[in-house]
Amino acid sequence: MGTYLRLTPALRGVLGCFLAAEAEVWGLLVAKQTGRPTGTIYPLLERLEREGFVRSRWGEDAPGARRRLYTLTPEGHAWATDKLSTGRDVP
Repeated sequence: MGTYLRLTPALRGVLGCFLAAEAEVWGLLVAKQTGRPTGTIYPLLERLEREGFVRSRWGEDAPGARRRLYTLTPEGHAWATDKLSTGRDVP
């Protein structure tokens, strides 16, 4: 893991959104659910994906514009659960 991800309120919200989701999520949905601007959400999603905690794909099922869909990897799920349950700010 190359990037250090500090447990900020924004990251806490994004991780909570992923853990509560029953399906893949997209950036605008995460922004809406967390109340954070997309300029905060998309860089976090990119960092999480770079670290291997999240994977993404282009969705093609919905009509209209395609969405980039995100989901936690198994490692990301364990990491997010640990981060939120302990509140520890460790990599």
